[in-house]
Amino acid sequence: MASVYNVSQINAYIKHMFEEDFVLGNVYIRGEVSNCKYHSSGHIYFTLKDSGSVLACVMFAGNRRGLNFKLQEGMKVTAFGSINVYERDGKYQLYVTKLEQDGQGDLYKKFEELKARLLEMGMFDESYKKPLPKYATKVGIVTAKTGAAIQDIINVSMRRNPHIQLFLYPATVQGPEAAPTIVEGIKCLDAMDLDVIIVGRGGGSLEDLWAFNEEMVARAIFNCNTPVISAVGHETDTTISDFVADKRVPTPSAAAELAVFDYNSFILELKGYEDMFRRILNSKYKGARERLSQYSLRVKRCSPANRIMQKRQEIDDLLEKLKNKVSLRLERKRSQLNVDIQRLEGLSPMNKLKSGYSYVEAKDTGKTIKSINDIDKGQVIDIYMADGKLSAKVLDTTKRVYM
Repeated sequence: MASVYNVSQINAYIKHMFEEDFVLGNVYIRGEVSNCKYHSSGHIYFTLKDSGSVLACVMFAGNRRGLNFKLQEGMKVTAFGSINVYERDGKYQLYVTKLEQDGQGDLYKKFEELKARLLEMGMFDESYKKPLPKYATKVGIVTAKTGAAIQDIINVSMRRNPHIQLFLYPATVQGPEAAPTIVEGIKCLDAMDLDVIIVGRGGGSLEDLWAFNEEMVARAIFNCNTPVISAVGHETDTTISDFVADKRVPTPSAAAELAVFDYNSFILELKGYEDMFRRILNSKYKGARERLSQYSLRVKRCSPANRIMQKRQEIDDLLEKLKNKVSLRLERKRSQLNVDIQRLEGLSPMNKLKSGYSYVEAKDTGKTIKSINDIDKGQVIDIYMADGKLSAKVLDTTKRVYM
């Protein structure tokens, strides 16, 4: 029976074969850079390609000291190193120790030329950028109907707002037929009166993303009446669509975060406004009630009936005061009258007459006789006493002599 080997043994054997090959141990390879990734460890992972094939490459951080340029997509370079097997994955790759720049690749040149031309035309100018709606309810998506991009957009959108309406135009996002379908998708969704359109796909090489560098796609985005979010590739990927779009985000997930508002936060915000308006209305209602109460008191004070009542009370008070004053005045007059009566009684002739005195006057003239000189002998006189009058004739007068 033939020997049976495990995978590790085979990979180790193949690795040994590569190490024994002199040509593969020191080799120069020219190609165009693609899928370039700078790892946090300092290593550079990329692919060298030509028109017919690709080769995986890695340049460890220790070998980057002599590298005097930044490796970018589309560059043409000459790499020196050794080809060997990465046993864990069972794949071979070029372990680069030195890199020399041959010039930019054709796609990269084409990218820069189109970018410069559209920039000069003003298609990247901020004045043309349309603002994104704060509360979008209908979102259009131009991307492939399968893949991580659409699933990420759906998941994020439904998490943020379960009531959002998503409209997918299933476009081809890679290859020579991709650009026309992307343009058609943008035009179709733009005619549907949506709030915002997301145009994008997942990351990839410059060739993979090239459809979003086509001029027809850039013009479709620029001429779109609906705000467009470009979500092509990953953080380090940049396309012409990113410059033309109204907003650029690094990933499709980020596009969904930006386009779809958070429903729960929105409800909380509305609740906050409701509470604030309720407090304002309650305050205004309370103030209105207080003013109404004040106006009611003013009306009562100014009403004819209330004024009549007040005047009546004032009259009653005045009458009471007048009555008191009259009573006091009468009492004073009564006391004075009693005093005067007593004084008059003291001066009354009748009282004198009652004491035995009498009052004498001439019969013929009615003149009071106070002295014997006022009467003649033989003259008739009337003598008034307390209980009556008598008439007499003067027989004689005798003058009193005071000692």
